[in-house]
Amino acid sequence: MSAVIGTEREQACRLQALVTGAPSRVVAFDAGRPVTRALFERHVRAVAAALPSAGYAVNLCEDRYRFIVALCAAALRGQVTLLPPSRAPAVVDTVRADHPDSICIGDIPLDPAPPGFWRLPDELAELDGAPLEIDADATLLIGFTSGSTGQPKPNLKTLASFVTSTMQNLAAMDDLFARDDVTPLVATVPPQHMYGMETSVMLPLLGDVAVHGGRPFFPQDVARAVADCPRPPVLVTTPVHLRALVQAHGDDPSFAMPPIAAIVSATAPLPQDLAQAAEAAFGCEVREMFGSTETCILARRRTAHDDAWTTLPGVTLAPQPDGTLVDAPHLATPVALADLVELLPDGRFRLRGRNADLLEIAGKRASLGDLTRKLLSVPGVLDGVVVQLDADAHGVCRIAALAVAPTLKSDDILRALRQQMDPVFLPRRLRCIASLPRNETGKLPRATVLALLHS
Repeated sequence: MSAVIGTEREQACRLQALVTGAPSRVVAFDAGRPVTRALFERHVRAVAAALPSAGYAVNLCEDRYRFIVALCAAALRGQVTLLPPSRAPAVVDTVRADHPDSICIGDIPLDPAPPGFWRLPDELAELDGAPLEIDADATLLIGFTSGSTGQPKPNLKTLASFVTSTMQNLAAMDDLFARDDVTPLVATVPPQHMYGMETSVMLPLLGDVAVHGGRPFFPQDVARAVADCPRPPVLVTTPVHLRALVQAHGDDPSFAMPPIAAIVSATAPLPQDLAQAAEAAFGCEVREMFGSTETCILARRRTAHDDAWTTLPGVTLAPQPDGTLVDAPHLATPVALADLVELLPDGRFRLRGRNADLLEIAGKRASLGDLTRKLLSVPGVLDGVVVQLDADAHGVCRIAALAVAPTLKSDDILRALRQQMDPVFLPRRLRCIASLPRNETGKLPRATVLALLHS
């Protein structure tokens, strides 16, 4: 009878390795030291053995290598990792309130520490044992949308879906990687973000990629991380970080970026002029990825030369009146996105904005994305955003804007905007501030923007 039960369990539980490749394959650089798959597995087993019992684990690790170790250790213990859209205490508390049986895992002291906080040791222990395998179809993690267009929403991901999507991503970036060798990867995007998860966590776990353990933020930090790598790495970043790197290259005589194999960008639209400037500054291709927390990466383009997107293998798009229906091999069911697309005869597509971004006032149409681009084109405006406010007491949804422009006043910016946009779309409220409250991936939570506009 026990043999029959064991067979039934094996059929119900489809095991999948958390990390692949030869035991000697380098999967990461921890404080500059190469970490092989064999050593990584020993670290994971030791952390898994020490973790407190729980159903869920909020992974707050700052160090990327320790984040990956904690993710795999939690999975080995059957704990679902929670990835809040922000590591702000209030946001973490909200996610934990919806998942009461949860702990928090971190790698640095937190003050105040959240309830159920468990800190990784500074020196990771090692433990031999069985291969790292889990149920491929069980929930590995729950990622939450950023909240840039409303309330964050949970999205469940399995290891099986990541295996499929990672194979797509490896194919989409194959010509950026080294031939017959492991490719180093440096990332500025946090691993808690789905784009960071796909590129800086799943690629080193499942492909011939070795990730740098740090999460550099400022240009000099990025340059040091690139210099740590044994050969030119792929840099995974965002438009906000890329703009800072390009500015440092042009304005800071002390800044020197070591050679980079390629640059990958996502999380927000990448302006073509910025992509061109980055390719000229760093002598490599800039490849932009398009995706979402709900769908993962689904298309790519070389933005410096083209505005059309190429879908990843197996991805199909079906335009809808209010968005686009996305189907892909790694999705259990098709996913509806708010993005509007135009399918091209050659199989590629162009983005036409989001349904929620489209404005119609006095019979005239515009998009918030295009209005924001016009704001950013005003000389002296370093950063900015145009939004539509919630309806007032009379049901009117007015246009407003935030701008970072140290040398300008609101009237100066409005005067310039009158030359570029129809008067009905001019911001009725335009506030100049020192900096925009962007999150770690450069996005602007709508609630935070509205609070600034109303303050």
